[in-house]
Amino acid sequence: MKDFIEFVLGNFTLTFLFIGLFFSLVVLSTKQKPLDRQQIIEAFFSYFLLFSMGISFLYNFIFHVFFAEMAASFIGWENSPFQYEVGYASLGFAIVGIIAFKQSLGFRAAAVIGPSFFLWGAAGGHIYQMITAHNFSPGNAGIIFWTDVILPIIAFALLHQQYKQETVVLPTRQ
Repeated sequence: MKDFIEFVLGNFTLTFLFIGLFFSLVVLSTKQKPLDRQQIIEAFFSYFLLFSMGISFLYNFIFHVFFAEMAASFIGWENSPFQYEVGYASLGFAIVGIIAFKQSLGFRAAAVIGPSFFLWGAAGGHIYQMITAHNFSPGNAGIIFWTDVILPIIAFALLHQQYKQETVVLPTRQ
């Protein structure tokens, strides 16, 4: 059980992705059938934003700011003021992600774009650390690295799906 808890807490990005998926499925199971595409996209996107962008970044904020030594060790770094910068950036993304849970497409786009490029930048930093410092710590080269790559892809795919649902094709002039 201890190993499971450590896995869940240490791989929080994956944990919150699955929690968001779970809540999406619960919400969809309570809706009147048949479900339409818009309801499905809304459920998956809103809970993705809440958990993978909002609460996950809030967890990251807490981890980097209040448990900086532990966070640095997990990533394979020495503790530095950079920990706090990552933490406070994460707090900003968390707030936007939580607010985006029930907001418009434009607000949701902002909640996806900033954190996604942050995550891809972090993934680039992880790759650099793997190559130059041979840092294969779980917090640098494990599931965290892969979710830094994959979560933005999921976010942009969901954003695109919602955009397609909300875009009304205007009639052409004759």
